[in-house]
Amino acid sequence: MENLTGNKIKFLCSNNGGEYVDKDFTGFCTKEGIKREWIAPYNPEQNGVVERKNKTIVEATRAMMYDQDMPKFLWQKCAIR
Repeated sequence: MENLTGNKIKFLCSNNGGEYVDKDFTGFCTKEGIKREWIAPYNPEQNGVVERKNKTIVEATRAMMYDQDMPKFLWQKCAIR
């Protein structure tokens, strides 16, 4: 991210679901001065902005699939998990 934007990452929030809790990544963040915060896993209420954006993308995808007359079972399965 720093190479792309020129801005240093100062803070990282993740959902404690297991993806970013290993020792190597924790050590990297400590070394780089990145502060970390964990929210409860599988609790979308704590991350409202991102969850709303995801929902918007899924709804737009459903609308496009519906508009293209795709079989109903395909666009109904398109859901946030």
